[in-house]
Amino acid sequence: MSVELLDGSMVLGFIEDEQAFNTSIEDRFASLDSDSDGRLTYDEMAKELMSLSVLGSHFGGMDEPSVSHEEVVQMYQDLFEQFDKDGDGMVDLEEFRGEMKEVMLAVANGLGFVPVQMVVEEGSFLKTAVERELAITQQIFFD
Repeated sequence: MSVELLDGSMVLGFIEDEQAFNTSIEDRFASLDSDSDGRLTYDEMAKELMSLSVLGSHFGGMDEPSVSHEEVVQMYQDLFEQFDKDGDGMVDLEEFRGEMKEVMLAVANGLGFVPVQMVVEEGSFLKTAVERELAITQQIFFD
């Protein structure tokens, strides 16, 4: 993890850079697709869903006594269903790409256009957005 300075425009720039965004999505999808069948099951996506930190930001973490195990399971199943647009119990690359784009647009909207410092996980889409912006800035500076 690292502390980074980012804003909504940085995230939007990453989304709009189709090559960078699609490559990042395809790489993450492939890393989650443990059986390489081109589709993600709930079990394959569980870690990714949990990395969205829904519990920590909305319920105060797993130790919060008001959140039962059943509620936690249901929450992550509901998140999976958001990705599974056709309801077949699997998430293909296009479903994954579309929902991750929506998630990233929501993050960009939530961040706004005033830079904020935040902790981002190595290899996350936000970290990739920061690295992309840094590379562009360095290229402009050194050209």
